[in-house]
Amino acid sequence: MGSKIAVGVAVVLAMFPVLLGAVPQAVVMAFTGNGSTTCTPGGTTTGSVPGYGADQLANAAIITSVGKELQVPEPGWVIAVAVAIQESTLRNLDHGDRDSLGLFQQRPSQGWGTPEQIVDPTYAATQFYRHLQALSGWQQMSLNDAAQTIQRSGTPDAYGRHETDAEAIVAAVAGVACEHTGAGGCANIAAPTPAALTAINYACGQRGLPYVWGGNGPEDGDAGFDCSGLTRASYGAAGVPLPRTSREQYAAGPHVPAGAPLLPGDLVFYATAGRVHHVGLYIGGGNMIDAPDFGQAVKVEPYRHPGDDYIGATRPTAPR
Repeated sequence: MGSKIAVGVAVVLAMFPVLLGAVPQAVVMAFTGNGSTTCTPGGTTTGSVPGYGADQLANAAIITSVGKELQVPEPGWVIAVAVAIQESTLRNLDHGDRDSLGLFQQRPSQGWGTPEQIVDPTYAATQFYRHLQALSGWQQMSLNDAAQTIQRSGTPDAYGRHETDAEAIVAAVAGVACEHTGAGGCANIAAPTPAALTAINYACGQRGLPYVWGGNGPEDGDAGFDCSGLTRASYGAAGVPLPRTSREQYAAGPHVPAGAPLLPGDLVFYATAGRVHHVGLYIGGGNMIDAPDFGQAVKVEPYRHPGDDYIGATRPTAPR
């Protein structure tokens, strides 16, 4: 690692409270993945994110500082922080699975460095970014796919669920605000009701969890969701009860009239030979969030495909 990076990060550690009031130079960087993400530095750093302590945010500050020194675009900082959340909850661990260590749970036996090097947050972040920079097309990949390609985790769909927290942390320690557009976006959704917004926010927070047949999510002891389990849990978070299966949810209505525009929060349904078999949560812009099928994770994708079997939508409402 270069001395410039080491000195820069030493300043971050020594002056973390001062850093929180700094305003970085405004630059716009963007990359496209499952949709596109635009990250804009120049905002006010707050140094506060609910659920994360000062030690965790200090480690995140090191990660973003190293990314800046290595000239990694800001979306890469979000990927790195999301990985550190998943692997170590942003704590510099001296233990882990087998010989895994540090913020990123890197393994000496896999060529990441010596144990002494890996537990140096600056070194660990530098190594992660070097692997990211060597990954062809990472800027066109989803956060989860880019992270998994580098980390090769036994839980391959785990990283995407931390995207929202990672963006909040990068904003808090580096003044970088990220917005999403296109098929990957869960930000800036203008939902028509508080219930719809709550349902969408809940569903977006589950991105990266695996499809599990009959799954109701981690809160009910399952590793992930199936399609109707996700929509039921999402509206359950808003206090709107839904039946368990997609067929029952479609029958429950109320139905959006054919030809009427969809609104964020509507449930969109698919059927084969008249039998409903899938449901997603519409979020606007022609996109839905759903738990697609075996081997896939909760994600945002277009709600209509050529030749698909879309049959209509319902608009759940809060009980009176």
